[in-house]
Amino acid sequence: MATLEKFDDIYARACERKGGEAQLESLLPQTLSSDEIMQYQDAELLSAMSMQVFQSGFVWKVVEAKWPAYQQAFFQFDPNKVMLLSPEQLQARASDPQLIRHLKKTQAIYDNALMIRDIMQDHGSLARYIALWPVEEIVGLWQVLKQQGSRLGGNTGPYFLRKIGKDTFLLTEDIKGYLLTHKLVDASFSSKTGLTQVQAAFNQWQQSSGRTMAEISRIIACSVGDNRLSS
Repeated sequence: MATLEKFDDIYARACERKGGEAQLESLLPQTLSSDEIMQYQDAELLSAMSMQVFQSGFVWKVVEAKWPAYQQAFFQFDPNKVMLLSPEQLQARASDPQLIRHLKKTQAIYDNALMIRDIMQDHGSLARYIALWPVEEIVGLWQVLKQQGSRLGGNTGPYFLRKIGKDTFLLTEDIKGYLLTHKLVDASFSSKTGLTQVQAAFNQWQQSSGRTMAEISRIIACSVGDNRLSS
């Protein structure tokens, strides 16, 4: 494995590419504290999670425009009410022209309501579970969402966490390109080994910079590649 580039050097390069420190700082994402994340209701999290599932591979603005209809069709995403839906009712919603015709993503709303129930039984609430998850092991939370949830693998789970303010980095093309170019990862990004290597690099950058994982992720993206600012 290669030597980790100093974060100050990454930051300086990002500033140069973005027109200065003030301009770069204005692009950095915001995160919430653990106490703030704990204030979420499970229905709010199921809604945010479901929206991210539908936005994956689809036009985000179309999903956002249809979301009020989803709120109505799925009882404001109350997990307990969603779990009462029969297969026939889910099929009907997946065929509704006011919604998006995608049965597997519609089914994921139900399946993820079940996941939220299971986590709630063991940990009090999904919000508490997410809030207390240590950032220095954030890829472990990604794996929980992928394995226990539905259609939350890849970047969908991490994007959901970013959306609700949980501090996390993202593995966008810019970030993966940087890590590969600097030989910081020598395994698949979907493997346990690869994710452990990525986490280790981000942990070192966080320790040296004092910044959030989300800020580090965005700064790296701004320092290389096409600057896809979802990073």
